[in-house]
Amino acid sequence: MSITLVNPCNERKLSAAHAPRLQTLAGKTIALLDISKPGGSLFLDRLERLLVEHQAVAQVIREVKPTFTKPAPEPLLEKLRSVDAVVEALAD
Repeated sequence: MSITLVNPCNERKLSAAHAPRLQTLAGKTIALLDISKPGGSLFLDRLERLLVEHQAVAQVIREVKPTFTKPAPEPLLEKLRSVDAVVEALAD
């Protein structure tokens, strides 16, 4: 009897480059993405206050993925492409 071993690691090669680091958050539009895990919105609520009060962020946009178990739908990704930065909340 033979045994087949399966590697659970993602072996895809990513083709996208990292976005350049912002020099400042002041005056920027930041999207906060809740991936629909418990506790994520609590973290993002606090982060939103900190960004506005201490980093002079011009605008915070809140978005929510329908479920954390699947990739974000294309219309949501299109919305996120228009902002200066995205923070994704993972929690439990």
